[in-house]
Amino acid sequence: MKFGFVSFIGRPNAGKSTLLNRLVGTKLAIVSDKPQTTRTRILGVRNYPDAQVVFLDTPGIHRPLHRMNVRMVDTAVDTIREVDVLGLVVDVTEPPGKGDRFVLDLVKNAKAAVFLILNKIDLVKKSKLLPIIDRYSQEGSFAEIVPISAATGDNVDRLERAIVDRLPEGQALYPEDYLTDQPERFFAGEIVREKLLQFTHAEIPFSSAVVIDRFEEPAADKGDAGLLRLYATIVVDRESHKPIVIGKGGDMIKRIGIAAREELERFFGTHVYLDLHVRVNADWREDERVLNDIGLGPRGGR
Repeated sequence: MKFGFVSFIGRPNAGKSTLLNRLVGTKLAIVSDKPQTTRTRILGVRNYPDAQVVFLDTPGIHRPLHRMNVRMVDTAVDTIREVDVLGLVVDVTEPPGKGDRFVLDLVKNAKAAVFLILNKIDLVKKSKLLPIIDRYSQEGSFAEIVPISAATGDNVDRLERAIVDRLPEGQALYPEDYLTDQPERFFAGEIVREKLLQFTHAEIPFSSAVVIDRFEEPAADKGDAGLLRLYATIVVDRESHKPIVIGKGGDMIKRIGIAAREELERFFGTHVYLDLHVRVNADWREDERVLNDIGLGPRGGR
């Protein structure tokens, strides 16, 4: 029996969340085409016949401009020292830049086995893959180089086998039915934020957060059998953004709410009452209370 921790790190939009979801077989991390979608570490457990693997999705490594972003990057970097296998996920459709060089330098001294995971191979011609592999081979020393498509599943089985082969022997740490350590209210907030990302554009995705104010599980004694009540606030940092999120006659927030409620009902397997509001907090990305609410509380005094 084998057991170990595996972290996926890389630049924003490399496909780490899509890969986590595919590996654990369910949607734990929200997915968007907007950069910096993942804001905190998301743990997912997968059981194999001969191993239990704990996969960690992390925020994309980028230049931090706010306390929130500093903690996002810290969260990703901290996992380098905590895992048995480190998966550096690279988007092969994007030309390499300074950010990729920075991430490569970060993993150079990692004690864990470092896998180079070349993602989105379904979007490039095979003839372009070999030069990419050659370039990265010259820039770093990798235990494995595995081209995959997290979206289609192409070659992901090979990646899984390679990961299990590298893990140390050990007994499973979690029960067989254990999936994640994130609380239910975290996923509720993330599902609402995913719909906000889906329906809004420009600066809104980067300058907004979703805070779950109340999470009330079904209470039979109140006549709420099978009804989960959620009260959430969309936080934006500019007065001009509030009417955009609300929309003309409330049409945008209604659209976000309907889509979120449908997803929430699928996720929780019960009827959901969702109450959404919008408020302005110009400094929310520096606000400890908001950062705690979205899972980015201080670590190590930072």
